[in-house]
Amino acid sequence: MLLRSSRIRLRLAGAVVVAALAPAALHAQGLTPEQVTSLRTVSSTAMSPDGRLVAFTVTATRDSAEERGNAYTELYVVPAAGGEPRAVVSRPRSASLPRWSPDGSTLAFIARLEGNSHSQVYGVPAAGGEPRPLTTAAGTVESFRWSPDGRSIAYTAPRVDPPGMERRRDPANDVVVMSEQGSWTRLYVQPASGGEARAVTPEDRNVVEFEWAPDGRTFAVQATKALGADADLVFRDLYVVPAAGGEMRELAPTPSKVGGMAWSPDGRMLAYLGGISANDPIAQSVLVVPAAGGTPRNLTPAYEGSATWVGWLDNGSVAFVADEGTRTVLNRVPASGGRIARIVGGGEEIFGSVDFDARNRTFSAPVNTARHPGEVYVGTVGGRGLRRVTTLNPWLSGVALGRQETVEWTGPEELRIQGVVVYPVGYQQGRRYPLAILPHGGPEGVSLEGWVTTPLYPAQVLAGRGYVVLMPNYRGSGGRGVAFSKGDQRDLMGREFDDVLAGIDHLAAQGVVDPQRVGISGTSYGGYMSAWAATRHSDRFKVAIPFAGISHWMSFLYTTDIPAEMSVVHFDLWCSENVGICWDRSPIAHVARATTPTLVGHGLVDERVHPEQSLELYNALRLKGVPTELVLYPREPHGLRERAHQLDYMRRITEWMDRYLQPGR
Repeated sequence: MLLRSSRIRLRLAGAVVVAALAPAALHAQGLTPEQVTSLRTVSSTAMSPDGRLVAFTVTATRDSAEERGNAYTELYVVPAAGGEPRAVVSRPRSASLPRWSPDGSTLAFIARLEGNSHSQVYGVPAAGGEPRPLTTAAGTVESFRWSPDGRSIAYTAPRVDPPGMERRRDPANDVVVMSEQGSWTRLYVQPASGGEARAVTPEDRNVVEFEWAPDGRTFAVQATKALGADADLVFRDLYVVPAAGGEMRELAPTPSKVGGMAWSPDGRMLAYLGGISANDPIAQSVLVVPAAGGTPRNLTPAYEGSATWVGWLDNGSVAFVADEGTRTVLNRVPASGGRIARIVGGGEEIFGSVDFDARNRTFSAPVNTARHPGEVYVGTVGGRGLRRVTTLNPWLSGVALGRQETVEWTGPEELRIQGVVVYPVGYQQGRRYPLAILPHGGPEGVSLEGWVTTPLYPAQVLAGRGYVVLMPNYRGSGGRGVAFSKGDQRDLMGREFDDVLAGIDHLAAQGVVDPQRVGISGTSYGGYMSAWAATRHSDRFKVAIPFAGISHWMSFLYTTDIPAEMSVVHFDLWCSENVGICWDRSPIAHVARATTPTLVGHGLVDERVHPEQSLELYNALRLKGVPTELVLYPREPHGLRERAHQLDYMRRITEWMDRYLQPGR
């Protein structure tokens, strides 16, 4: 899984006043890079048990005057009926994973506050107050859940180092031993009122996800037998373990990826998201298994969509959120199998999860649309839709945005392909515009028809500068079911890239774009696609901007942290046994064809795609005499987190696009 398709303190009368957070200057002709980095985005929500309050986190980039670093994640509470949000944790502090106690009296969250060297679980009264620590983990708390009776908190944290490992933690010893990298994560339970924590899982399992059973006596646990991203993504096992600790019993076979899970209210069944075969690219099917174990039942066997969240409405009904094409939905399906019914969604609101009240009737969700990034929305089962609760970026109403829509065209083998198109601000029908293609990562990612602009994918910034933007969901993407997401296997950059070329031809045939002025910019797998465009299909592209992309499959697979994910799942073959196709599908194998000016970008601490991939591409193009530049960003992993780097990269994208697609601009 390569990168897919993806926070300021201010109070007046106890409220979050967002109008003052607008950038100093508003531009009538489209969004600017500076405005993109000023956006505040709701990243998660938690509905109180009585359905009256919503806790939510807000992601906001640091100001230019602050020390460099990652974005802040602030925590607020707002009435579900609407009103002024109340700050719980605000910058320069951050908080995550808000969860209400079962009786709704306490809001808990993860934070590292004064006096703690590690992140712990904190709690505040529902009515407000100062946070107090609820856990005393020796390491950083990664996730947590309240027990059903509210008396205990279960959490995951790295286990204490075994004897002799302390020397590797000594700052004076900077030797790196790769086999000693990483820490095993265990599941612990601690009384919410204070006391000693006890380990629930053994030391030889790495716990990734867990859920209390409704009776509080057992846990469902997803764990791996090895450390690392590959194990986390591809090799999780599903267990049941007593809450008091003891033997871990396998609950169901997991041939592929495993995602979110939830117990039925009576505790007799577990629903979870999973893949159905070893090479299933996504944990996108809804499965249920008895608490006693057995063969899981697939509730979505022929569903043309990809589930992203699962829960229960009652003992007989499973709820799930899914991507369907470029839209998102909340559906219900009988636990025994049967017809899938829509609860809400399918319109302009885009969401990836929901959080229900105690009755499973009212829910909250972080929702974005084509007009704004994530905001708090609420809905009800049986209601008529979703209702917006917050407005974090009111200044966006003064910014001209390009119109968006989903378009369809026909790819090879008459396959129906979709994509999101953003038209230029002030679009005039009959005029041909330069085209900027922004392919998502993954390849199992998906471009949805919501807020599509980020620092790595500045779609509305480009629309404001006179570009048509195409974000294609080529075969291999999510949102169209298992068969579609497997459609590029053993043929990476084959028919899936032909899908993209067919998208160019479609827009050209419609008279929308000039096929002689096409650029491409993507990240991760989208960076691989951009590098492929710059070399193998150089005749079709006037500029290419790959960020953190693959350039050479053999060297990539032996430097990435996900060799099995990319080989077993996506390529569906091992390059060591299939050297020919892996070399042929490497962009540098086709540098002899390259004439496309190429800007190459990468983070210097990227473990997913090692920076040497970009160095290889840059040097190959440079030696060929192709106009190229390599930009490396210190401290950045597989993406860009620091505001200065985000601004720099967006400006470079627009500068290179303008230089080669609109030279007279």
